[in-house]
Amino acid sequence: MPLLDDRKIGALAVHIDRSLCVGFGDCVTEAPDAFQLDDDDIAVFGERPEMVGRERLLRACEACPVDAISVWDESGEQLVP
Repeated sequence: MPLLDDRKIGALAVHIDRSLCVGFGDCVTEAPDAFQLDDDDIAVFGERPEMVGRERLLRACEACPVDAISVWDESGEQLVP
């Protein structure tokens, strides 16, 4: 699996840097539809990230204690971290 994973979720561009993830799982706790931990306990996108509301998705991304998840809005402004 690649170390970088990008996904467009609604109007947000979400980026997981798997090389930074240490597997705390805070993102999964906040939004299990959006994020999961793989067999190596590293964050990946869940099965239905588009089902998670914008605010909940942002909370899940902000919950990452090592800033492995970053988010940009439709205008290119970085929202997280």
